[in-house]
Amino acid sequence: MPLLPAAGDFRDRFPQGGRLAGLDVGTKTIGVALCDAMWTIATPAETIRRAKFAVDLALLRTLVARQSVKGLVVGLPLSMDGSDSPRTQSVRAFVRNLDPLGLPVLLWDERWSTAAVTRTLLAADASRARRAELVDKMAAAYILQGAIDAMTMG
Repeated sequence: MPLLPAAGDFRDRFPQGGRLAGLDVGTKTIGVALCDAMWTIATPAETIRRAKFAVDLALLRTLVARQSVKGLVVGLPLSMDGSDSPRTQSVRAFVRNLDPLGLPVLLWDERWSTAAVTRTLLAADASRARRAELVDKMAAAYILQGAIDAMTMG
């Protein structure tokens, strides 16, 4: 699975488009979002409760097959100064372990995703329980939308 650091390189892997999945990888959950094959809009899909990696991988494999996913956009939690952190290294390791899926992966800066989504949910007067239920998959959609916007406008 090639890790493609540039959105343009990732986009070039899909001359005909194709459905992408966005992942917001946390320590307890994985937020999942999907976009249409023409990369118009990212939609929150589900939140996977983390277990052993083999279980996580099996759930992702099922999702990829069921949704005909052609590539992954994974949020990379950089420090505010743009440097790597222990969490960044953990996500990079998670992505390396996704190799059996055989899909290209784009790592996308997610520094503001959770904060932006939380602000949106607070503005919508969502309860704390509702925010907890939605934030991971909405953050994944925010990450994926940022990537598809960059690829379609770039």
